[in-house]
Amino acid sequence: MPPIPTLRPRLPALLLALAVAGSAAAQSTPAAPAPPPIRIDDTQAPLPAPALDAAAQARFDAVVEQVRRQFEVPGVAVALVRDGQVVLERGYGVRELGKPAKVDAHTLFAIASNTKAFTATALNMLQEDGRLKLTDRVIDHLPWFRMSDPYVTFHMRVRDLLAHRSGLGLGAGDLLYWPTTTYTTREVAERLKDVPLAGGFREQYAYDNILFGVAQLVVEQASGQSFKQFLQQRIWQPLGMAETRYNSDDLAAGDDVAIGHAKYDFKDLRPIPTPTSWRNVSGAGGIYSSAHDMARWMRLQLAAGEIPDGGGKRLFSAATQRQMWTMLTPIPVPAPAVPALAPAVPNFLGYAQGWQLSDYAGHKLVWHTGGWPGQVSRLTLVPERGIGIVVLTNAESGAAFNAITYAALDLLLGRAPHDWVSAYAAAQAKAQGNAEADWNKHLAARDAASTPSLPLAKYAGTYRDPWYGDVQIRLVGKQLQMQFAHTPDLAGTLSHWQHDTFLVRWRDRSLNADAFVSFALDPDGRIREVRMQPVSPLTDFSFDFQDLRLVPVAAEAPAAR
Repeated sequence: MPPIPTLRPRLPALLLALAVAGSAAAQSTPAAPAPPPIRIDDTQAPLPAPALDAAAQARFDAVVEQVRRQFEVPGVAVALVRDGQVVLERGYGVRELGKPAKVDAHTLFAIASNTKAFTATALNMLQEDGRLKLTDRVIDHLPWFRMSDPYVTFHMRVRDLLAHRSGLGLGAGDLLYWPTTTYTTREVAERLKDVPLAGGFREQYAYDNILFGVAQLVVEQASGQSFKQFLQQRIWQPLGMAETRYNSDDLAAGDDVAIGHAKYDFKDLRPIPTPTSWRNVSGAGGIYSSAHDMARWMRLQLAAGEIPDGGGKRLFSAATQRQMWTMLTPIPVPAPAVPALAPAVPNFLGYAQGWQLSDYAGHKLVWHTGGWPGQVSRLTLVPERGIGIVVLTNAESGAAFNAITYAALDLLLGRAPHDWVSAYAAAQAKAQGNAEADWNKHLAARDAASTPSLPLAKYAGTYRDPWYGDVQIRLVGKQLQMQFAHTPDLAGTLSHWQHDTFLVRWRDRSLNADAFVSFALDPDGRIREVRMQPVSPLTDFSFDFQDLRLVPVAAEAPAAR
């Protein structure tokens, strides 16, 4: 019997309920040379900051340490901005369990989906350059672009790439790059034509990552630069974000890097030794950065595009900022998971361009979360008060970064403190209880005495899904082994569950993504189709196994790309 799954948040859509209520290179056409980057001297003395008083900092430090203990987080980095100035920038704990190196304000973490705001900013800067309009059709810039519905293909605008309203289902297509795959960015985008839509175009919110990879390709086509070059020359260099890296492939031996941690087999917190890379969809979540650099990013946002300490120079206009923070897609407000989280329930909730929008205590919040194998984070702005909060962690607990964020909001807004740690702990316990109940339902429905309809060798073969590609099942000795052809980490052993359903347990026990594998037979007893679904409802949504439609591949058929 597999262990009972636990919550493994990775990307913002999965974290949303907790966050607000408790629970080869792409083709490009020639373009004019890019405008020269704005540069500033980052060695100049910073402006005096209204620092936290000793008592306030001690209270906040105590909350962070309580969070680390409660939610088993080895290391945390935090930056707080008030009135547009940094008032706290520091680390807590260690970069890796069992090693002495401490987290500080310069430690690099995967910011994951907090990357999306950089992608949106890049497109808006190109609009100011006159290189594109956000109202352009995507096919005006990428003529080969296709969705599975011709109407959506024709009417998809550049702005739609940033708004999670395309009609794709939650996390649709994520298996094309998560865990790390061999596909290129262009290949991932081309496979969208076979990813089924789950809803109407611009009808409702459903978080995706794959369209931010398409947005990255639009940036490259319009700018004539690689996405990495654009970010470095047009955003990071002007801001003095010297510590920020494009993705994990750019981490150097001497970098101060936090190691991610996960609960292997749902119980033992251990480091994840090899960093994940989203090299084929970096526009959705590739960036590594530090609390120090993210403080500069927050100050830029709070100053409506004016570079901090930059002598009045701008990256983008205040009008552009207003557009990036204008709601495009409303999101239903969830009920609090537990009563203690009622103060966090917003009056409104929605998605803008790479940013979530909501409110807290009468103040508009502009924010986003990020999730990565072993690392999750949250960045939150209160524009009217010049407040910015970034929390970077090296464990997989959305409850941790949310508790710290709301404690910081109370501190910087001058509100009476609320026990956010206990509130989020209660929500986490409830989620765990729901997962246990779901598992017990599976156990109750199982016919453990049943046997497979076919000899095990008959289940072996190559199976193909239209959008993902090939999955191989082999009989090795007396066990069936599954391997996703383009995803080295998705390799595991199948054990019989009941009838013609098996359970695949991945060799990498940090994934927390075991799945049921069900074979459907035709009237003559041949395998017609294979379907999969995660064992737990708390499995990260980017393991979109349920969207696969695997069919047997004839021996003479050519291999999928």
